[in-house]
Amino acid sequence: MTNLTKKAIKEAFLELLSDRPLHQITIKDIVEQCGINRNSFYYHYQDLPALIEEIVMEEADAIIDEYPSIDSIEIAFNVALSFARKNRSAILHIYNSVNRDIFEQYLWKVSDYAVTTFGSKAFANKEINAEDKEVIENYYKCEFFGFAIYWLQNGMREDVESRIGRICELQHGMLEETINRCSK
Repeated sequence: MTNLTKKAIKEAFLELLSDRPLHQITIKDIVEQCGINRNSFYYHYQDLPALIEEIVMEEADAIIDEYPSIDSIEIAFNVALSFARKNRSAILHIYNSVNRDIFEQYLWKVSDYAVTTFGSKAFANKEINAEDKEVIENYYKCEFFGFAIYWLQNGMREDVESRIGRICELQHGMLEETINRCSK
């Protein structure tokens, strides 16, 4: 019953969040939406930020489980932005709220995973020191994160898939060249 209640709370919250900004959603709205009492909500969650954090971190973990390997930088970008694309309204409401940092933590976690997973393939069989590898991975994590933040700040209006494709076209060969320079 506990898992069903938590699932109902999360679904009710996401449904409400897709329709209105976070600051207009109360615990009362959520419990009425899913047909439980306030005590049931507080049994599972301390407050709304705790609920939001659990939802976004579970989603990050689900994405990580879904992509045990990542074969290209373009796939890595798309993995990092997949939850945001699927839940556009809810993500914009979270991003434009005082709880923005929760979504940024999710985005950093997924960006880190996408880059390091792709990096393990890109660096395979290359003699590259740990410091250079770390610098390259940090550059791409920051690139992913910055790109996503820019996209969010602009209301997610751009066709992100075509932008990612274009970035990858423009940077084609850059990672390989960087790795080659480190290997020399």
